[in-house]
Amino acid sequence: MKKVPLRSVILLVISVGVSLLSGIIGSLFTQPNITVWYATLNKPAFTPPDRIFAPVWIMLYILMGISLFLVIQEYRDNPFVGQGVAVFAVQLVLNVLWSIVFFGMHAIFAGLVIILLLAASIAATMYLFRRISWTATWLLVPYICWVSFAAVLNAMILILN
Repeated sequence: MKKVPLRSVILLVISVGVSLLSGIIGSLFTQPNITVWYATLNKPAFTPPDRIFAPVWIMLYILMGISLFLVIQEYRDNPFVGQGVAVFAVQLVLNVLWSIVFFGMHAIFAGLVIILLLAASIAATMYLFRRISWTATWLLVPYICWVSFAAVLNAMILILN
């Protein structure tokens, strides 16, 4: 059995940790508003139950972190790593910003604008990551699918409210 270098283990933990930390920061704005503000909104019939969101997001943050790890590991061999990590960081900031704006500020339209920018930045991240690691790219597919669904949900909430 091949021994995994300690550096790789640490890098994996940091990569996943950074992604999860962004989720924790976002949840500080989301969680207090679920039962108070969000519960009062008119939502479309296809809105998932509230209990679905946390486990889905946790899984997505883990996949994002693994994807980031796979890309960072290639920093010596691929000139696109810096660009990919930079765009990954942008999408991570937009991810947190959406929670702050939509849930924290109750700004549905501004949330829609941000989530559309988030989806575009995820697509850009995937485009850059594919030049580095196909596996890293595929690990982001559930994320862009979920964010696209969330954008539709955000738009419908805007229309209904």
